[in-house]
Amino acid sequence: MSGHSKWNNIKRKKEKTDAQKAKIFTKMGREIAVIVKEGGPNPDANARLRDAIAKAKANNIPNDNIERIIKKAAGDTDGKVYEELTYEGYGPSGIAVVVETLTDNRNRTAGDLRHYFDKFGGNLGQNGSVMFMFSRSGVIVIEAEGLDEDTVMEDALDAGADDFSAEGEFFEILTAPNDLGTVTKALEDKGYSFVSCEVAYLPSTKTALSDEDAVTNMTKLLDALEENDDVQGVWHNWENDGE
Repeated sequence: MSGHSKWNNIKRKKEKTDAQKAKIFTKMGREIAVIVKEGGPNPDANARLRDAIAKAKANNIPNDNIERIIKKAAGDTDGKVYEELTYEGYGPSGIAVVVETLTDNRNRTAGDLRHYFDKFGGNLGQNGSVMFMFSRSGVIVIEAEGLDEDTVMEDALDAGADDFSAEGEFFEILTAPNDLGTVTKALEDKGYSFVSCEVAYLPSTKTALSDEDAVTNMTKLLDALEENDDVQGVWHNWENDGE
């Protein structure tokens, strides 16, 4: 659900505990429901829903579950009203952090996030304080084992991807944010499956941490943010986060 799709982060995603997977399912279900209420239940006419479905599939949420969420959201006129809010801040030693949330209580969410940043040596900033360091991009990650690099690259570019890179065990495909669902669907039709698939904030520059306390606090900050029920995604420009 978060990070900047570096290879070690991807490995961690694949090793989530059952409790963490359940939390991801809940968060993804909420995201899909909000998108359906805003733009309708047809992914062909709702690009954000198409992207969210691709992201849900990459998180191993069964198709039946996704369809149930969409149908329920399409017919649900009651229930809680969620806001999509993006927060920006600095972690230890000036690491830039962007946090996307879905919340039914913005005061609670802002208070929680401010507490995390303060506790672990950072500070929650104003809108625009770090966003200039990031660009939004669709990011698709495919496990490389058993696949031919040239073939995957050709298929990705034919599907409309902007860029392709290979490193170690994974292939990373970048798309325009609005093209993520279309490219994912084209690759899915060719038989590919995905380790992760999301619209992400990619940092233009990265910052390394050499101080052990800063490394510890940055790790704790990211863990606290990801555990929060209101947080949908976390991105940062920390270069040396266990890679």
